[in-house]
Amino acid sequence: MRIVIILFALLSLHAAIHSAEWPQWRGPDGQGHAKAAGLPANFSESQNVAWKTEIPGRGWSSPVIDGRQVWLTTAVETEAKPEDAQRRLKTNTGDQPLTLLEKVELRAVCVDRDSGKLLHNILLLTAREPQWVHRLNSYASPTPVLDGGKLYAHFGALGTACLDTRTGKVLWMSTSVVVMHENGPGSSPILWQDKLIFHMDGSDRQFIAALDTRTGKPAWRTERSGEMNPRGQQRKCYGTPLVLEVNGKPQVISPAADWVYGYEPATGRELWKIPYGQLGFSITPRPVAGHGMIFMSTGFGKKQMLAIKYAGLPAPEIAWRYTKGIPTLPSPLLTGSELIFVDDGGFVTCLDALTGREHYRERLAGNFSSSPILADGKIYIGNREGAVFVFAPGREFKLLAKNQLDSGVMATPAAVDRALFIRTEKGLFRLENKSSATAAN
Repeated sequence: MRIVIILFALLSLHAAIHSAEWPQWRGPDGQGHAKAAGLPANFSESQNVAWKTEIPGRGWSSPVIDGRQVWLTTAVETEAKPEDAQRRLKTNTGDQPLTLLEKVELRAVCVDRDSGKLLHNILLLTAREPQWVHRLNSYASPTPVLDGGKLYAHFGALGTACLDTRTGKVLWMSTSVVVMHENGPGSSPILWQDKLIFHMDGSDRQFIAALDTRTGKPAWRTERSGEMNPRGQQRKCYGTPLVLEVNGKPQVISPAADWVYGYEPATGRELWKIPYGQLGFSITPRPVAGHGMIFMSTGFGKKQMLAIKYAGLPAPEIAWRYTKGIPTLPSPLLTGSELIFVDDGGFVTCLDALTGREHYRERLAGNFSSSPILADGKIYIGNREGAVFVFAPGREFKLLAKNQLDSGVMATPAAVDRALFIRTEKGLFRLENKSSATAAN
């Protein structure tokens, strides 16, 4: 009996080490669903704040959490001299407001989950005269992935690094996969078995790639096969893939410019592709899935929300389209049979996920980049002015609270146990009901 107990304890420890509580962008399922309970609906810079920690540098990546460690990435920037900036801007083919640097240090930052103390600030990669980024973007926008005591941090064309979260040692770095992003890195990586998979859809080249998580060496790379727009600016994309089981087999659902693809995660083999039917590019939202369907925004151009049915079909096909208030930055949220999304300008829309029929469309204040999460029976989303809205899921709009933090919210919240973690432009907040925090202590 004692041997059985010891074995069970060892297995439990192994599971704890290898299963982070909030391992990636938008949580354990990658679709914005949290198991947290007892979260506050009302908070501010002083109300229901367990701690707030200033994060050095600048970055929009969302927090990932494993045990007492909360990890983020950030960029420490050295501005380019005006004459150098002008020289480099001559090669830009777009007309977006851009940031140019002489040098950028890409770092992994760890905060103690209980105290808010800054534990680590680790240099991963350094780039000189890096590609420019859009002023709404940052050099550290992709959210890292936690797994088995390893942090996988991806910075698009600037490179990827693997960090041992116990020792702080950088295990490998890879700078072999490069495209011209035009607006900076945006696609977050995902993990499937021993593959770190990410999009590289630039104005010059477009493909999806995987690195071996043990070595950082290329595992596979698959070029986009769909016909592309002749303009480079309309070939780029910033989407994050989602792995689903489709008719009994895992597939990588991969939104790109003008096409959505399905790939085999082990090899990168293309399984299918569907055209949007209209111009769609610079996609940032991540797809969500349920009811045998995939739901995704087609980004800029002729913006659409597509429902793609795959269950029981020999090849996926578009079930319905919706064209009002479509987000180009925030991701949608599926809760039950309702598909809810907030566009960049603050309109929140709720559709019947099965039919595309509209339940409501309401206006929130401000401008949005962050994606919503569902936690403790409430939906949380922050805007670029620092307001965080809390509203109820369901077919009727019910605003529960509007809260104000110190600065803009570009990152997506995380929620674990009884705490909500929100990164603003100035720092990271841990928010929880004071009564719950007192009882826990």
